[in-house]
Amino acid sequence: MDWIEANGASLRYDLGGGGRETVVAIHEVGGCIESWDDALAALQRQFRVLRYDQRGFGMSEKTRVITMDGIVADLVALLDALRITGPVHLIGCAMGAAIALACAGRHPARVGRIVAASPATWANANPAAARKRIDEIERGGVRAVEPGSLAASYPEVMRALDRSRFDRFRRRWLANDPEAMTAILRMSTNPAFDLSADLARITAPTLVIGCTHDGIRTPAMVTKVARRSPERNTSKRARDTSWRSRRRSCSSSSRRRS
Repeated sequence: MDWIEANGASLRYDLGGGGRETVVAIHEVGGCIESWDDALAALQRQFRVLRYDQRGFGMSEKTRVITMDGIVADLVALLDALRITGPVHLIGCAMGAAIALACAGRHPARVGRIVAASPATWANANPAAARKRIDEIERGGVRAVEPGSLAASYPEVMRALDRSRFDRFRRRWLANDPEAMTAILRMSTNPAFDLSADLARITAPTLVIGCTHDGIRTPAMVTKVARRSPERNTSKRARDTSWRSRRRSCSSSSRRRS
């Protein structure tokens, strides 16, 4: 792992694997490079895999302001800095999936295929509840919202599958920078946050995945995302099953987000 300057920020990244094609793995809110550890070996058998800590998270440079324009610009700048010029495949969950879809809509020539699990493509939180959560983080740090946040993003039915995995995730999640967490929550819970225009511009084959036990973005919400993409742009498999039920993790990180 190393750091690189991209779009005016120092970003930590990891690039490895034996394939000719590159997959970019984009983590969730409160995630980091390590969110993808459990899936990495399988991905690297076929692809070169780029993981990175988004601005504000993991060990990348911290910030008090986060916008989708800035997040997408960071990703494109990272690819440029690493001299990855051809189309890449994007995979992500929750906000990571939203970033993948936004990037594909804004930079279609840079994206080959997309896998988006439980994408956070528009605000779905009650504004008063969102404001309360932001206030609690500002006063007491991330730990102040741990019970409610993790009950929704990592429910008991998922924790029971692997307690040690949940414990690792929880300890890492608690180490998040409160200012970055509130910054991305302000963006994602703002009623004006809506990526519908980006979805309509996607030209890459796209698989959208929903999860049975996702209490934040239900399968019905994920179906709505799949239907917003032009029909010609979604793979047959994704069209035939606009969301996929999972009684286990959809990926190493799909249960791990806010």
